[in-house]
Amino acid sequence: MYYAYVLKSELHGTRYVGSTDNVSRRLGEHNAGRCRYTSGRRPWKLISQEDFKTRAEAMKREVFLKSGQGRKWLDEKLK
Repeated sequence: MYYAYVLKSELHGTRYVGSTDNVSRRLGEHNAGRCRYTSGRRPWKLISQEDFKTRAEAMKREVFLKSGQGRKWLDEKLK
């Protein structure tokens, strides 16, 4: 299984969208500071994840969620 996930910084309130095959491992990497983009906004909490059969599907969803339309959809979903 592959996943598209959304994290929220508990300190800054910003969101991060990514895709992976192991969400708990990836969240740990973000919170440990192993990811340059997210290291300055720790701690992170998981606020959404979606399951996909292939990596390509998960990456396609990640790209959508990072688009203007996807950010708008996330804003509505997470209200």
